Amino acid sequence: MNKYQSLVEAAVAARERSYCPYSGFAVGAALLTADGTVFTGANIESASYTPTVCAERVAVFTAVHQGQRQFEAIAVVGGKAGEPVTTYCPPCGVCRQVLAEFGHTAMPVLLYDGKQIKELTLGTLLPEVFDKHNLD
Repeated sequence: MNKYQSLVEAAVAARERSYCPYSGFAVGAALLTADGTVFTGANIESASYTPTVCAERVAVFTAVHQGQRQFEAIAVVGGKAGEPVTTYCPPCGVCRQVLAEFGHTAMPVLLYDGKQIKELTLGTLLPEVFDKHNLD
């Protein structure tokens, strides 16, 4: 069993709370913080699309709002709403940038296809990150 199995299961459960009437694509995320707290999120759509927010950012923003600033890992699952997860669903570019604000390049990003957990790092998904050092 993968050491992140429970984090992936939390992401699968969070996916059930997705609000995706327009795309029909439900995503859940579970974010593990340095103190062991898990924050979950699901994508939430809007008819005008632009204000739509991804599951990963819901989890990150909730954690930050609760005072958390150090992230250890995130699990992301997605697929057609109402159907089991059958393919990997990596974070979009915007979510990768948001994760980089608080995560670290070695932070595990866990993807799940309903059978296997695929473990990548944030640095692999977002090489040459733009961060606070670019603003100096």
